[in-house]
Amino acid sequence: MRLLHRASPWRDLFAADTLPDPRRLPDLLAPLSSALAELGPTPSLAAAHAWQGRLVEALGRLDLPAGRISQLISDHNDWLYRRAIELSLDEMAGQGWGAPPVAYCVLTLGSGARHESLLGPDQDNAMIVDDYPDAQHTAIDGYFQNLGERFTARLDEAGIPLCNGHVMARWPMWRKRLSEWCEQLSIWTAERRVKRVQQANILLDFHPVHGDVSLAESLRDCVAERLPKAGLFLDEMAALLDESPVALDRFGRVAGGGDGAPHDRAVNLKHQGVLPLVGGVRLLALRHGVRPPDTRRRLASLVAKGALDSREAYGLGAALERLQARLLAAQRRSLAAGGGADGWVDQAQLEADERLLLRHDLHTIRRFVRQVGRR
Repeated sequence: MRLLHRASPWRDLFAADTLPDPRRLPDLLAPLSSALAELGPTPSLAAAHAWQGRLVEALGRLDLPAGRISQLISDHNDWLYRRAIELSLDEMAGQGWGAPPVAYCVLTLGSGARHESLLGPDQDNAMIVDDYPDAQHTAIDGYFQNLGERFTARLDEAGIPLCNGHVMARWPMWRKRLSEWCEQLSIWTAERRVKRVQQANILLDFHPVHGDVSLAESLRDCVAERLPKAGLFLDEMAALLDESPVALDRFGRVAGGGDGAPHDRAVNLKHQGVLPLVGGVRLLALRHGVRPPDTRRRLASLVAKGALDSREAYGLGAALERLQARLLAAQRRSLAAGGGADGWVDQAQLEADERLLLRHDLHTIRRFVRQVGRR
């Protein structure tokens, strides 16, 4: 039997409020020790974010697979979030705002919440505020609006840019009381509307990064209660999968070029590989009440529920691993050449066997997405 998910002690690397002490790491982890020593124990947010490329280099030298490196990039971003929020809370307390008036929880969304981030993400976050009387709204929401503006500005200054689509806790749309979030889900899932499905898709991959985790679990309860019964909404979510087609032409060949492509050989493996896979797995997970947000644990949970064959789940997990490896390698080459970290991969940079595997993986993903749509 193939193991679909394994917990890892690597995930403790950035779990504490302070960075790991390189002197306490074993000799086997010398590349990581050297990278941490270069960073120092108390870096600024900007320095810690700029160091992320060095972290990826060290993890690569330790032969960690791309999926694990992606998790650790996400964990490091979580650490940056927590630090930015704590600095903002300290600043607010020093200016007379006092302590948070009620419990709250800051969420990361999207690839960060799935712990599948690569290099160069922007911000996607939200906030759950514990329920309070309407009469106190101006004072309480004012506090959390200020907190949201401060920590998102800090992250932006550190190198994690503000979301162009305004998906951030600084905006009322993404900062609500728990009961309001549950009501918002009821509204979004009540009927078949494209815009509402798109908005819900942003929220449905979430992870608590700071604050009262029980609020995030309560929101997950709302999702598990409402989504499996929202047939029309799920039908529209399935239809929207067609808007992120896999990078294959009508003859089944890998298709390069397209809107925004740097050249004809470039394939956007993020938008035409990873996102269709993630979207298909998300849809199947919501139909079956699967709670974890990350794709690999969703696959394992779907197998446990009998909703997915274990061999198919293993193949999809392997395809995700290889896509992440190619994207991460392309991002590192681009950054080394003075470019940016995006979702484009140059087919000319792949060996012949890698191109064959890429075609195989994209066919696997397209077949799965079509099956999910038919279900």
